[in-house]
Amino acid sequence: MSTTLPTPTPASLHTRTWHLHIDLFEQGTTTRAEAVLRTDAGTELRHVGTARCRPGDREVPEIGDELAACRALSGLVHDLLDATLEDISANDPVGVVDDAEPAVFLG
Repeated sequence: MSTTLPTPTPASLHTRTWHLHIDLFEQGTTTRAEAVLRTDAGTELRHVGTARCRPGDREVPEIGDELAACRALSGLVHDLLDATLEDISANDPVGVVDDAEPAVFLG
């Protein structure tokens, strides 16, 4: 089911900027990525992902970087969803999140 949103007019358009930063650290055969999301409201979420090279694997540092970054970003997505659901619960007058029609599906 899709919903068509009205086209915003210049007077109603408000732009927000969030910043996402990923640092990669390599030590031996382990790559660690730290993903940090900062919102314009001051919220900061962090998540770490790691990747390890197995004995006998070819030396391709980009693969470790990509895998560690993917794991950090995936964790960050779930952390953001958890924070969103907590905010909804905290601001819902009934205090219950209605999950009969989930707005987000992460499969």
